[in-house]
Amino acid sequence: MHIKFVEVQNYRRLKSCRIEFTEQTTLFVGANNSGKTTAMNALVKFLDEKNQFSVNDFTLSNWFEINKIGESWLIDTRNVPDFSIDELANLIPTMDVWLHVEDDEVHYVTNLIPSLDWEGGLLGVRLRLEPKNVEELYKNFIDNSNFIKEILENAGLDKESEVTLWPKNLQDYLKRKFQAHFTVKSYILNPAKCVLPENGIARPQVLPSESEPIEGDPFKKLFLVHYINAQRGFSDPVNKADDEEESSNLVGNLSSQLRRYYNTHLNPTMSPDLTDIEALQAIEEAQKSFDVKLEQGFKNALSELETIGYPGFSNPKITISTKIKPIEGLNHSSAVQFDLLEKDSSNENLKLMLPEHYNGLGYQNIISIIFKLMRFRDEWMKVGKVSRKAPSSLDEFYVPPLHIVLVEEPEAHLHIQVQQVFIRQAYKVLRNHNNLKDDKTFKTQLIVSTHSGHITHEMPFSCLRYFRRKPSINKNEVPTSTVVNLSNVFGQGNKTERFVTRYLQSTHCDLFFADAAILVEGPSERMLVPHFIRNHFEELNQKYISLLEIGGSHAHTLRSLIEHLGLTSLIITDLDSVNPSNKNTAVVPKRKKGYITANDTLKSWVPEKTDLDELLDLEYEEKVKKNTNETYSVRVAYQYPKIISAFSNKLDLEVVPYTFEDALVYENLSLFESLKGNGLIKKFREAIKNKVTITELGEQFFEDLRKGKKAEFALELIYLEDPKKLKIPEYIKEGLTWLDEQLQPRQTEITIVQAPNLTSDVANEVKV
Repeated sequence: MHIKFVEVQNYRRLKSCRIEFTEQTTLFVGANNSGKTTAMNALVKFLDEKNQFSVNDFTLSNWFEINKIGESWLIDTRNVPDFSIDELANLIPTMDVWLHVEDDEVHYVTNLIPSLDWEGGLLGVRLRLEPKNVEELYKNFIDNSNFIKEILENAGLDKESEVTLWPKNLQDYLKRKFQAHFTVKSYILNPAKCVLPENGIARPQVLPSESEPIEGDPFKKLFLVHYINAQRGFSDPVNKADDEEESSNLVGNLSSQLRRYYNTHLNPTMSPDLTDIEALQAIEEAQKSFDVKLEQGFKNALSELETIGYPGFSNPKITISTKIKPIEGLNHSSAVQFDLLEKDSSNENLKLMLPEHYNGLGYQNIISIIFKLMRFRDEWMKVGKVSRKAPSSLDEFYVPPLHIVLVEEPEAHLHIQVQQVFIRQAYKVLRNHNNLKDDKTFKTQLIVSTHSGHITHEMPFSCLRYFRRKPSINKNEVPTSTVVNLSNVFGQGNKTERFVTRYLQSTHCDLFFADAAILVEGPSERMLVPHFIRNHFEELNQKYISLLEIGGSHAHTLRSLIEHLGLTSLIITDLDSVNPSNKNTAVVPKRKKGYITANDTLKSWVPEKTDLDELLDLEYEEKVKKNTNETYSVRVAYQYPKIISAFSNKLDLEVVPYTFEDALVYENLSLFESLKGNGLIKKFREAIKNKVTITELGEQFFEDLRKGKKAEFALELIYLEDPKKLKIPEYIKEGLTWLDEQLQPRQTEITIVQAPNLTSDVANEVKV
């Protein structure tokens, strides 16, 4: 048994999305503010902490409609409204949990089977955050609103006055009274009505109005949920007084975990057995010895008390007795120490150790996370003392068949190699128990959210769930998110998938966390385009952009991935002109020669043109491919004709660059005419001095580039010349300007127009 997927509605920015899980490890990836943390939070609250919801967990724009319902209640209080949940059903947070159940696991889910016709496979349960009693909510809201209305009228004020009293509207009322009115109720779903999402938007089935909720927690005996959040409280050591070991506020994260683990699994005073007798005897002897020492030490002080008449004839005598608890030995800042000196016969009496806080933050984090995973596993499997503890009920000793572990942003303070080791080993730690290794009776599902390309690098596409931001389109809507299952981006057994996977693994996975992507042709562009952005596009330089060197002949292989991610992208590529009679031989690009492009990106993706003359004359907007709902676009930038004014006294005025390098030289002719350097720089300098026409110059550049080393050209150029002084080739400047414009709306996409019925607190929350 495992959770196949969940469908979330109306929970913060997850307006309606399906999140699919693998049977082992699932990785949540996506740009900042894309909904990863929201999804983790929704899983924790719906599956484990059902009493922790608040009004802030609703999708913010839904409050406009909810407040309208409250207004309708206030307008006509004489007619009793319909108190069914139907009016709120499409506005309140829900999570549909779909389990995959094997034939031999049916006994676990007998209470969730929808009908006698069910033949196994999927089982669904809707968890819905809804009013406990709509009629009671109605009455209390009306009573409180009428009371405020009466106060304002007596003061000669109206509802729109500057005086704001509670409750201003239904949302304002629930900010204080939410827990009193809302709870999570569960409903059985029909697997036959489970349908696939459409355009990334989930389509949960409509629950019949006569549906009755399930009594109790439907998942009580099915799974155990554990959660490690992103805020783990690590800090560097600070200077304290000499008695810092007694300072309780210095007890570290790992020390706290050790104490909890000790109490649960190791404490000899709890359910003792033969192996604990020796430890208990030692504790008793230590306690007696300490009592004798204390009695001797306090003898004079207690005798002095007798001089004031205490104890008297009938008063009890003071006796000092201790109680030693082993757990107290872990309740200090140095409970966990790191031994810095390897022991041998020459230094066995020398101890060089530092407390937990003095270790690096990265080590604190990885040790803490791994130990928590071990503790979660042992709590689930009832390891140690807990297995011998007499349960107060059968439910307390029951081991759920499914263990769900959520880990948020494990990469904090960890360097690259440790991040990669963690994601490779975490699931193994959770399964490192005799009842788990090869036994399929108990299942573990690990769900990790991350911003790390290095963690993503270690996982196959099938484990990745990409959170895709969807900007608000209509007024008074907030941005939302959809979730893309990357396991089916390229289909099954596709050569393109193998290439893209290997390519990303050999470079980086920043693509999954970027606001936009720039795909460049070769090493020269990869080295110089960042300089162009840094020196000439200040606002673009502030965005999260992933720059990938993919080559014109392979950029199109990323098409399926880019489109599934919905990632705004700029492709900087070359014309790659060839003669149709010999497609394997490059030629100098010229008009009206019948030449074509050999560039697969230009032919099959953007702008889907092959004829060179068409490409050279293409309009600006024809180089852009927009998706159907225009939430993202892909643009291509390639060389096009340029007029060279330096040769204005000649007939050949128009030049068509062949690659990035000659386009850069044409844009900076006066610079390269005098630039000292070797390799291609030297050849370009000599060509400029020796050739008298643009045609001859272009042909010479073409020959030089076919034999030259482009990477060395870029490196030497950066070494010899300040990149600030370089003029950007026009086609690249045009592309970067377009990209800059595309990313501008994202600065304001989460601003919502404040309506009279939306409280100022909520409005401030969304103006990020």
